Amino acid sequence: MKLAFVCVGNAGRSQMATALAEREQTERDMDVKIITGGVDPAENVHNEAVEAMDEIGIDISDRSPRQITSEDIEDVDYVVTMGCSVEQFRPDDWEGESSVWDLESTDIREQRDELSRRVEQFFDDLE
Repeated sequence: MKLAFVCVGNAGRSQMATALAEREQTERDMDVKIITGGVDPAENVHNEAVEAMDEIGIDISDRSPRQITSEDIEDVDYVVTMGCSVEQFRPDDWEGESSVWDLESTDIREQRDELSRRVEQFFDDLE
């Protein structure tokens, strides 16, 4: 399975979700390829996101935002978007599934915790 987390800047939410999913797939010993990107990538991952993830033992300080492309998505099974639409970058013939994760809070730690719950539930559903 291949999974993508996409947001606008790829500097906060999608980076945190990707790191949480990587941890989850490792802990569960599952074979899931995980990618991330943004429709309008920022220059750097937000310091607040780095700090929030560091508080739970995940280091994302070496990550860089990147542009998501239709080529990235053509073989993805599932795309999670946060603040953007899959139609902005998906190939016309893409047959995967997608969902929108609207996050209620603007607080970075609350976002991290909500993303953690959603990622865990996503992997529960895969098993």
